[in-house]
Amino acid sequence: MNIINKPNCCAADRNSLTVKSTNNKATTRLNCSSTTDTQSIMSLIPGGNFKMGTNTPLGYPEDGETPIRKMNIQPIYMDIHAVTNNQFEEFVKQTGYKTEAENYKWSFVFNDFISDTVAKTVTLHPPGTPWWSVVEGANWFAPEGPDSNIENRGNHPVVHISWNDAIEYCNWAGKRLPTEAEWEYCARGGLSQKLYPWGDDLIHQGKHMCNIWEGKFPYENTQIDGFIGTAPVETYPPNNYGLYNMSGNVWEWCSDWFTNTHTTGPSQSNPSGPISGTHKTIKGGSYLCHDSYCNRYRVAARSSNTPDSSTGNLGFRCVKDIT
Repeated sequence: MNIINKPNCCAADRNSLTVKSTNNKATTRLNCSSTTDTQSIMSLIPGGNFKMGTNTPLGYPEDGETPIRKMNIQPIYMDIHAVTNNQFEEFVKQTGYKTEAENYKWSFVFNDFISDTVAKTVTLHPPGTPWWSVVEGANWFAPEGPDSNIENRGNHPVVHISWNDAIEYCNWAGKRLPTEAEWEYCARGGLSQKLYPWGDDLIHQGKHMCNIWEGKFPYENTQIDGFIGTAPVETYPPNNYGLYNMSGNVWEWCSDWFTNTHTTGPSQSNPSGPISGTHKTIKGGSYLCHDSYCNRYRVAARSSNTPDSSTGNLGFRCVKDIT
């Protein structure tokens, strides 16, 4: 299996370097906000056929976006938005779960978000993506490092979540991660071969439709879409299936092992990807994506990361089978 992503994506891989943590201090966790809204609203997604992937010149064939494949997807329920800090906090309160970022005692943080104090402690950057810093004490409730918190960000997507962490949450919630085919089918919202969940124009009727980088990455972000980091999970209009932020904001884990080669031929029903691998598939792009560097916020775009990796732009949403 080939793992190829060119140019380097706006995510970072924990296996790209070895870190020995020197931080033995506990990080204080603050409540996200005063709200206790931890219930997921799910949308009933009708089953059907669709064309997965793309042949657009804007895509990355080396990522495995091509060729276009015919798929048949069964009806499912999908969370209308990514799992929030409030929701993940409730899971932690009930189970005592500690994320892999907490156990490793570090995670990847985008350089612009690090305080001057924390920046003085940073000594490592992953190869190929120097805009990421290895920050000790960074995790889901301290997303920019030990001097940060998620107060007043309860309705933002939880980040610094590994694939393994997401699976633990899903098991607790009685749900699961979507397959890549399910995720793309849901993101398209019934539209066929469009670039984005709402159509082919990034700016739709003069309005920004997603939270991505605005400017030349990674040097300048004009923030004209309203955000420099994560946005609340229901900030932009939903797609035709009632799903929010299927493009931009945070990358979302899928259940599949990643491959950039695909089976072609007759229509496939509910494919679940390779039976083994080293990296898991992620979809949707994030607030760090822009066509000045990486336009992987398109519906067909894809990338990958190791199951134990966590970054400040990586989260997830859940699906549930209809029984």
